[in-house]
Amino acid sequence: MTIPTGIPAGAARPNRLNELVLLTQRALRREFRQVDGLLVGVALPIILMCAMVGVFGRAIDTGTTLTYVDYVTPAVMLLCAGYGAATTGVGITEDRRLGLTQRFKTLPIAGWGLPASQVVASVLRNVCATGLAVVAALILGFSPDADVVDWLLVLAVVVGFVVTIAWWSVVWGLLVKSVQAAGAFSFVVLFLPYVSSAFVPVESLPGFLQGFAEHQPTTPLVELLRGLLLGLPVADGTAWTVVAWLVGGSVVAVPLAAVMFRRRGQE
Repeated sequence: MTIPTGIPAGAARPNRLNELVLLTQRALRREFRQVDGLLVGVALPIILMCAMVGVFGRAIDTGTTLTYVDYVTPAVMLLCAGYGAATTGVGITEDRRLGLTQRFKTLPIAGWGLPASQVVASVLRNVCATGLAVVAALILGFSPDADVVDWLLVLAVVVGFVVTIAWWSVVWGLLVKSVQAAGAFSFVVLFLPYVSSAFVPVESLPGFLQGFAEHQPTTPLVELLRGLLLGLPVADGTAWTVVAWLVGGSVVAVPLAAVMFRRRGQE
């Protein structure tokens, strides 16, 4: 027996935007019901900021005239946003494990709606987490020198970063079969900022790591955010490098996730 998935003749065409909104609300409700994950999302930005400034702030030489709270705030913003975005695929894996993706495939909804809703929910959640990191930084003495346009550009960079990481997390979530394995992607994202200019100058890293640090996406992202937030000059090409990493990453991840969802979403 086959289950019809088409739209009956004469029926109203579905509103794809409404579908996306409803599926995003579903994803957010599920996240709010997971109290442990919610607590981590709220506590991580605050604890990480306090730890970096209070514990390591006086021990690390930034090689600049910046206070450590000013130096590290963009890094913590990216770290919190990236960690949260990297867990996006967990929801996809859980839906597959419970057989919910098969049920969604019997409904007259867009095939991209389910993974896209997870990404949208991730953006909303992680923008809030990044905001908490900024609030904690301001309490600890962070002194930004940014106007409204700069803040909007910062928001655009953070959103672009979350979208890119979230789509790659969806790819990973479709590749693995357990929720625990899906969550492991976050450790990869957590590792990258520590081998970049996020917490210490690249020049202070061991020689064999400096080449990697200079050519991985976290370094230009952090440098661009520092420039926007603190009114510092940014090296030529940094902004375009960030755009290339984010756009290029999304251009590869989105169609890959779509193909994998069609092929593996029902497993």
